[in-house]
Amino acid sequence: MTKVHFIAIGGSVMHQLAIALKHKGYEVTGSDDEIFEPALSNLQQAGILPDTIGWNAARITPDIDAVILGMHAREDNPELVRARELQLKIYSFPEYIYQESKNKTRVAVGGSHGKTTTTAMIMHVLQQQHKAFDYLVGARLDGFAQSVNITDAPVIVCEADEYPASAIERRPKFHFLHPQIAILTGIAWDHINVFPTYEIYKEQFAIFIRQMKPGQVLIYNSSDKELVSLVTATGSHLKLIPYSLPEHTIHNGITRVFFGEQYADLEVFGGHNLLNMYAAKLVCNELGISDAEFLTAIATFKGAAKRLELVAKNGHSVIYRDFAHAPSKVKATMEAAKQQFPDRKLIAVLELHTYSSLNADFLEQYQGAMDPADVAAVFYSKHALEIKRMPDLAPELIAQRFGRPDLHIFHEREKLEAFLAAQNYRDANLLLMSSGTYDGLDFSKLNALLTNN
Repeated sequence: MTKVHFIAIGGSVMHQLAIALKHKGYEVTGSDDEIFEPALSNLQQAGILPDTIGWNAARITPDIDAVILGMHAREDNPELVRARELQLKIYSFPEYIYQESKNKTRVAVGGSHGKTTTTAMIMHVLQQQHKAFDYLVGARLDGFAQSVNITDAPVIVCEADEYPASAIERRPKFHFLHPQIAILTGIAWDHINVFPTYEIYKEQFAIFIRQMKPGQVLIYNSSDKELVSLVTATGSHLKLIPYSLPEHTIHNGITRVFFGEQYADLEVFGGHNLLNMYAAKLVCNELGISDAEFLTAIATFKGAAKRLELVAKNGHSVIYRDFAHAPSKVKATMEAAKQQFPDRKLIAVLELHTYSSLNADFLEQYQGAMDPADVAAVFYSKHALEIKRMPDLAPELIAQRFGRPDLHIFHEREKLEAFLAAQNYRDANLLLMSSGTYDGLDFSKLNALLTNN
């Protein structure tokens, strides 16, 4: 029996891989210095929750076939030190995914934005068409028990992240997946703490393209000029398939998409989602699914968690929650809401939560990002700055960087809640954008904003 040990098993995706390998019949052990919900309950239910919290070199024995190293395990971790002494095989998460999928058709969905949604769309269609496949995706999806699945299926669909693979492997995760079919959705500078300049960030995508073997398939967003330039310079050895915005109409808040003579009415909306959908269709075509089959399946796709996720609605207002945080994502999400509901006022709130967005220098990238909103607000938590050991941000600086003197700026959740309660939601939509929680904002209570209007 294959024996695998996870160092830092409690990670949001790491614990899902551990559970998937347990289901596959492997002997799985793990450790961590802290494990939170839902990982705690998920691991307990699978019977692989560590019996004690903390690191213990004695857990590392010569009979272990693979050690999988999580992102927050440091180089001096005693279990990692022991694994190296025993010369065990040590993998980062993506390196191990590749080991498990060497004999599969590997699909990798990369790019600065839209990865999760595009991956989710492909997964949804494959599931609807009863195709056997494995997957790796960075969000909870309806219809899927977990976010990682490893079986003996002939295909694996992977969200391909550009963040470093582990503490001892600083190269981006997506460099280790080696797909035969890849998507690049676009390039917009992110992760300033890892890639201090745009050129360094862009080079990671050039490396990804160069690593692909001649004749393999690269599906790319031809409306992104920077990406087109990169693909032209580095991708001549590949089968290149460009995509752009598909033909579509919007009527009474419903988007209808057309591929040739065939069409489908969608449950999701926005130009960015239509781009994601076109990329997903092209992958599905490569996997043997026709346009007609794709359209039938995609019509029932409701979106990934926290991606224009419906929080509350009535006859004249909608509240959406979205994961958008990088400048390009923020603008695309707001433009989608404006295009879908052109006659409604848009109230938009962005939380600065990531290392990049809380960096005073990087904030320049947000110039004009909140312009599509009729009423715009920014929230940031002093606690988040403290945790990241970053200096305080002056509200005046934030307003200047966004280029909106009328920008409402809050750093206390109670004041944000008072601001939300004071708005008039008659013929208005509220869009809350963040990869965080607004310092504990209770989303379940937001429905009251609409019942009072």
